[in-house]
Amino acid sequence: MNRQIALLIIDPQNDFCDLPEDWRGFDPVRNAVAAPALPVSGAHADMLRLAALIDAGGAGLSSIVVTLDSHQRYDIAHPTFWQTGAGEAVSPFTAITAAQVRAGSYAPRDPAALPRTLAYLDALEQAGRYTLMVWPVHCEIGSWGHNVHPAVKAAYNRWEDQRLGVVQKVSKGSNPWTEHYSAMQAEVPDAADLDTQLNRDLIAQLDEADLIVIAGEASSHCVKATTEHIAQYLPSRQLNKLLLVSDAMSPVAGFEAQAQAFLSDMQRQGARLATCAEVLPLLQANA
Repeated sequence: MNRQIALLIIDPQNDFCDLPEDWRGFDPVRNAVAAPALPVSGAHADMLRLAALIDAGGAGLSSIVVTLDSHQRYDIAHPTFWQTGAGEAVSPFTAITAAQVRAGSYAPRDPAALPRTLAYLDALEQAGRYTLMVWPVHCEIGSWGHNVHPAVKAAYNRWEDQRLGVVQKVSKGSNPWTEHYSAMQAEVPDAADLDTQLNRDLIAQLDEADLIVIAGEASSHCVKATTEHIAQYLPSRQLNKLLLVSDAMSPVAGFEAQAQAFLSDMQRQGARLATCAEVLPLLQANA
């Protein structure tokens, strides 16, 4: 009897991929080629390898789940939300702490947002996982950058056509008041928004598989956070069923150490690492 093998693809979106110009869309409003907002070095090659793996080994996959970073333009982690104490724009890749806001170094552009902002920053810092980072506006809902990498989409579309099945899409990040790296839970869940709270149903669904193959972008952030939550809450506690595809994920520049520490920690907990070339025979043997 064949094993149930699930493929979880985390945020394989244009904005995270260092796409060559001939892979980018055209923006008629700006009369220019669209550019990824937050390209991860190596991500395009990662996604090409992943697409090839789906094409060559897809018959061995029982399910595919794709998570989609899905943001509003106005978001607590975007420059549109912030200004300096002097009223100037805040550049992307600026880290902001609650202490800096209280000191007047940074402030929400909407003064009415200050109490909720401080409450969020306090809760975020108390959790100890992240400091708020102001990222470029990325994966805005409805944008070209929100779309799935073309090769990955084409590959999973072929899988859907062959299996007469549906690739499950999971959106995360649309609440503008909390960062949402993990597809399983926002960094600070909002009691009034179920979409920010722990997605126990999805974790339990993945746990029904005998093997959960994980790929996507970026290994330093969304892959890391998602996998950590799966490992923490997996009902079976069988972390050896987690298989991270090491050459189908890359870190954000400057966060290489965090990505390596994550992979090492997952291995210590029982998860496995493999390349696309090493995963392929497992899938083909399961066809």
